Amino acid sequence: MSEPTPYDHDRAVYSCEGLARLVLADNATEVADGAAGLVGTRNDADTGFGGRVSQARQLVDLAERTLESAVIYEVERGSSWADIAAYLEISAEEVEQRYIPAVQAWNRAFAEPYRLDETGRKRIPQLPTAAYDPNWACTQLDRWAYLRHVGIDDRQAVSGSLVMAEAADEQVPGTQT
Repeated sequence: MSEPTPYDHDRAVYSCEGLARLVLADNATEVADGAAGLVGTRNDADTGFGGRVSQARQLVDLAERTLESAVIYEVERGSSWADIAAYLEISAEEVEQRYIPAVQAWNRAFAEPYRLDETGRKRIPQLPTAAYDPNWACTQLDRWAYLRHVGIDDRQAVSGSLVMAEAADEQVPGTQT
């Protein structure tokens, strides 16, 4: 296991399900913001030929990453591969084959939340930012949701209902009390 990070204590307060939900929310904001960039027409003349296709392709990539984080979240909350497959309209075996590497990487990242860069001095998080530093993510996501009236005037539209870790029942993998 790697040395402790400044965020281990903060992360330990959240369940793995709660952290996965934060990552899903964070990815969803990127999709929403990316889609919003395709709405306005004022700068179309300044965009090179094919430019909007490039933006749309980036949006698809963001959506695929969001889907992957949704699958991880569903696995964390106890959904079976069959449950997930029903919504993706493919077999449970195909879903498991496609997403098990992401779920395994998610689980491994708790044991090794960062790796050192080639100089050995800079930490590179292995967890998505929203899971690595959940308190920061809650602040940012709650603000994002409030400004867009998600949850109408709810200043904790994201953080208010996250599943937190029980002191004795659950501990985020890779952390110590």
